[in-house]
Amino acid sequence: MSTLSRTARWTSGPSVVALGGGHGLAATLRALRRITDSVTAVVGVSDDGGSSGRIRRELGLIPPGDLRMALAALCGDDTWGRTWSRVLQHRFQGSGELAGHAVGNLLISALWEETEDPVVGLDWVAALLEAQGRVLPVACEPVDLIAEVRGLGGKDEVSTLRGQVDIATTAGEVVSLKIEPHEPAPCQPVLEAIRDASMVVLGPGSWFTSVLPHLYVRPVHDALVATAATRVLVVNVTPQLGETTGFTPVMYVESLAHTFPEVRLDWVVVDPSSVHDQEQLRATCAEIGADLFVEEVRAVDGGEHKPVHDTLLLASVFQRLLA
Repeated sequence: MSTLSRTARWTSGPSVVALGGGHGLAATLRALRRITDSVTAVVGVSDDGGSSGRIRRELGLIPPGDLRMALAALCGDDTWGRTWSRVLQHRFQGSGELAGHAVGNLLISALWEETEDPVVGLDWVAALLEAQGRVLPVACEPVDLIAEVRGLGGKDEVSTLRGQVDIATTAGEVVSLKIEPHEPAPCQPVLEAIRDASMVVLGPGSWFTSVLPHLYVRPVHDALVATAATRVLVVNVTPQLGETTGFTPVMYVESLAHTFPEVRLDWVVVDPSSVHDQEQLRATCAEIGADLFVEEVRAVDGGEHKPVHDTLLLASVFQRLLA
């Protein structure tokens, strides 16, 4: 089937690439679409739980859940956009075979089967939604995350966990991570987008299961190293219970520097409520070539009362970094 041309919508404003997954990436996308239409979301393909995990196991497709969330975040604020965002996120109730599946996951999967191409299928969905940007998978095949975790059986005992869900909810300390297959087929438009970007944003999001895994896809890692774009890390406003319990901003930066020393950053964005020792954090950022940007970007989700990033505050930060 032929592709749909949406180039005009992708090239309005500075080109920005956002890497991540889940709610963290959605927060970044909601902020970015307020300052540019030229947004490319690069989404992980390791989800093995819930509706996405079922589709992955039953159909052999890339898990669609985080891709769906990214598309919903890029929907416009008009009636069309708000309606489609809500429809995409709707989950079927009951106890039958459809129970728990999100409408958007099924729609994306159907278009992948129709087009036989993950990129073309996602472009079709984006065109239907009139999304303000493009959504791409980091790789063209699903991957598994495998982590070495310390402290599950005993204080110094190291165990192996396989799968995004188990790693994200572990009570142990993640000491190493890898992906299988080791060299998954990269998504070529992702490499082109990073090469041509004005800015590339990492985070916020689940550190070991949504942010770092992108860099284990070697061509994506190399593209991030080589790009002339401004490279920005947005640090989580609070640690994630499980994989990063007790993490401070310094620990995120140190983790990146230790795991991927070739990756240099220009800015590290942190909410002041998360900073305990600003000078230590500034020095740690300098080790990876980054300046520290301490700015209020935190809001409180009125539903679950969990600290999240405020869309407008984060958009203001991105606007200044692009200036």
